[in-house]
Amino acid sequence: MSPSPLVRRHAADWAAIAREVVRTPYPYSSGHLATGPADTDITPQRLHPAFHGSLDWHSCVHMTWSLLTLMESYAGELAQAGGLEPSRVLVQERLTPGHLATEAAYLRARPAFERPYGWAWAAQLGALLRHSTLEGADVWWAAVEPLCDVVADHVLGWLPRQAYPVRHGKHQNDAFAFSLLLTAYRRLDRPDVVRALERRATEWFGDDEDYPTRWEPSGTDFLSPALSEAELMSRVLDFDELGVWLERFLPGLGQGRHRTLLDVPTVHDGTDGQLVHLHGLALSRAWQLRAVGRALPPKRAAVLEEAARRQVASVLPQITRGGFMATHWLVSFALLAESAP
Repeated sequence: MSPSPLVRRHAADWAAIAREVVRTPYPYSSGHLATGPADTDITPQRLHPAFHGSLDWHSCVHMTWSLLTLMESYAGELAQAGGLEPSRVLVQERLTPGHLATEAAYLRARPAFERPYGWAWAAQLGALLRHSTLEGADVWWAAVEPLCDVVADHVLGWLPRQAYPVRHGKHQNDAFAFSLLLTAYRRLDRPDVVRALERRATEWFGDDEDYPTRWEPSGTDFLSPALSEAELMSRVLDFDELGVWLERFLPGLGQGRHRTLLDVPTVHDGTDGQLVHLHGLALSRAWQLRAVGRALPPKRAAVLEEAARRQVASVLPQITRGGFMATHWLVSFALLAESAP
């Protein structure tokens, strides 16, 4: 990720909240599917020795990714605040070979667990570690690599079986997961996974047109179905093809149409775990507006950039000072909004 002045200002505080929530074991939301009466112990540390805390498995994975991203790109800011060594200690505690062997075995035995959102973040974590220059990253990558292999196998087994994409604005949104999986497996040198994702993305989304954005957002979205799809296609199509596709899919974006994608979402209760999703929607929109803006003429791209800045500004106080239902995950989406390529 490229350094961001905004992230630089907040890096130490964001790393501190990431450490805090990952070390918070409860409240905990388990995705465990019990197979019988002897399989009902959902103690977080037992089932998920690497990725417990931060409310649920996927959030713990991407908050670990967030912590490592901050350690990698903003080490000076973390060190100045005394946060670099505590971050390293936490990562060393969690990303051990034994812990990750348990995680990989659990995921392999349960092919639908965290599909596709948690898979995507696990792959992102692996891609970051494989290319990291941090001291100890080679050891952490060796531990995480088997988990990434399991995810790759699951992706290849899943895509031929699912006939239609999931387009709603929460965890099962396929376009969002595809984007993270694509960037991760390109960096992990898995062309078989990349080809499968690109082929399915083209089949599912290549002919879409005139998306009805007036229906967005739904009440608990943290993703825009329209922008998630557009951002994904920015990674699948070449530049000229993307411009043509985008004009067909979101005609007039940046020229007064599709205003609902640019407006800051309203959140009336920041303690409600579902309603607070809308803070994440603001951040994911900011990332995706910036991504698709690259394919638009400068004046229209500037409209999207201004909207992205408003979206981020609306959420900044919640990232570290909101309730746990906000703080346990928003750092990750802020990093996407400000630093994602």
